[in-house]
Amino acid sequence: MRRGSWLAGILVAAVAAVAGTSVPATAQPAAPAPQVKPEMTESCPGLVASRPQPTPAALRLAALAADQVRLTYAGHSTFLIESPQLVRIATDYNDWVKPPIVPDIATMNHAHSTHFTNRPDPSIKFVLRGWREDGRPAGHDISYKDVRVRSISTNIRDWAGGTEKNGNAIFVFEIANMCIAHLGHLHHTLTQQQMNDIGRIDVVMAPVDGSMTLDLDGMVEVLQGLKAQMVIPMHSFSSYTLDRFLARMQKDFAITSNETPSILVSKTTLPAKPTVMVLPGR
Repeated sequence: MRRGSWLAGILVAAVAAVAGTSVPATAQPAAPAPQVKPEMTESCPGLVASRPQPTPAALRLAALAADQVRLTYAGHSTFLIESPQLVRIATDYNDWVKPPIVPDIATMNHAHSTHFTNRPDPSIKFVLRGWREDGRPAGHDISYKDVRVRSISTNIRDWAGGTEKNGNAIFVFEIANMCIAHLGHLHHTLTQQQMNDIGRIDVVMAPVDGSMTLDLDGMVEVLQGLKAQMVIPMHSFSSYTLDRFLARMQKDFAITSNETPSILVSKTTLPAKPTVMVLPGR
């Protein structure tokens, strides 16, 4: 997407946030997404090329209503989440795909270098890694202003084909009376205990590539179990894998899309029927 149209979309989202209205679709069609190499190639040139441009300072001050959360998809597995008190959270914060501003809180996972960094911006207040070097669960549970962030650990496949215990974390963000979950680089279906620990979810961000993370059948099972009203796909790499996921979900979920990478969500405006919301980007 060209810089001008991207910024125009964000401006519309910011103005709508102040006015408390929904975001209208823009007339500018989305440009084709850049081709992205598999994430095991450490260079990820496609991800660098699709990095959003910096957001003007005026947009950073846009207020949200007390029950609203703004979600902006930066690409791959990175979202910028903004609370009513303008706490900024970046998910799977890394060196390749970055949000338009420095967040207050950065969450990470370490299955691949496109999901973490060893050089986070020093001004980030909370850097939450979804793993520990000793293999124990990350066990995060922090509160900052109007946001609570907690983690639920899952296992990942290691490079030798075995299992790395507690190598991934599902992060749950409690904001504006909503629970928003980011599944990270999930590799397996969830146990009942993990489902209990996650609890009620309103919005979930799910990797849908079907190969490097959990296979398609398993991901659909997880999402059906979580019963979130809104599912936002991420980590799809291509239109083919995204369309394959949508085809499986359309039996039980409504399918919709947004012209801009930002949406406003609130408890009162969540869709009545469980819905997959597709945001531009891969």
